[in-house]
Amino acid sequence: MRTRFTELFGVEHPIAQGGMQWVGRAPLVAAVANAGALGFITALTQPTPEDLRAEIRRCRELTDKPFGVNLTILPAITPPPYAEYRQVIIDEGVPFVETAGSNPVEHLEHFHSAGIKVIHKCTSVRHGLKAQKLGVDALSIDGFECAGHPGEDDVPGLILLPAAADALDIPFIASGGFGDGRGLAAALALGADGINMGTRFMATVESGIHQNVKDRLVEAGERDTQLIFRQLRNTARVADNAVSREVVAKLDAGATFEDIKDLVAGKRGVLVYETGDLDHGIWSAGMVQALIHDIPTCEELITRIVREAEEIITGRLAGLVGAPAAV
Repeated sequence: MRTRFTELFGVEHPIAQGGMQWVGRAPLVAAVANAGALGFITALTQPTPEDLRAEIRRCRELTDKPFGVNLTILPAITPPPYAEYRQVIIDEGVPFVETAGSNPVEHLEHFHSAGIKVIHKCTSVRHGLKAQKLGVDALSIDGFECAGHPGEDDVPGLILLPAAADALDIPFIASGGFGDGRGLAAALALGADGINMGTRFMATVESGIHQNVKDRLVEAGERDTQLIFRQLRNTARVADNAVSREVVAKLDAGATFEDIKDLVAGKRGVLVYETGDLDHGIWSAGMVQALIHDIPTCEELITRIVREAEEIITGRLAGLVGAPAAV
């Protein structure tokens, strides 16, 4: 399957494993790369820039295929040393970067000067057009179904993707709600050049999170997520659990961020992945969990998705187009 995405990033399959906080680590990324797709180490999962350097080198010990690093740029009272993380990415010769969150303009010149291609994640067409104007090489367009931050427009992929295809000139991949071959075939039909999956890759053998979390993703349905921070206009889709329900209830009752900051602290969320206590903190999950029914290896998952998509495109869909029935 060849698309503008596979040609630009030099991968076999039009599938990406996006950066996921606490999840995008070397074993998962290498497994994705070895299966012919594009994986991203999550920079800020690593406590320091030097830890990121070590993780990049660990990934290179596990694969000789190309992979990238995700650098999510978010406002913070004490922001991470983004310039230092960026320099490690450049020094280590990483060929691709996925940026997300805030405007990536501060980093683009540095990455492009080093020959690094940048794919930027957006949740709206207007933001995609702005990123395209800034000079990013490709885009990941996130629909309302996605885990993490879906933006504030609430536009689902069925509308967002063809709207993006009509407006954009550069390659883009579809994100939010993708987990099988039907999704890949649909994304290509809607004008995307591939798909970006997060939640689906969490439920794989090589994902380093606790088995309880993987099992919950298999059990959960499309209604088992919560949208938190809506009142703060910083909406995030997370797994439905005791903590996320408490956060929603408190914000509905007029609480401020200060009132709930301890509930949503990242140090609590990471312990969910490490200990398997599903109610210990906030953790991300997309609506696509309704389509997750097993925990395969990355190679099994990617091979299956591509095979299913090809069968849909060349089989079922092609079979619908034929000579008219005789009268």
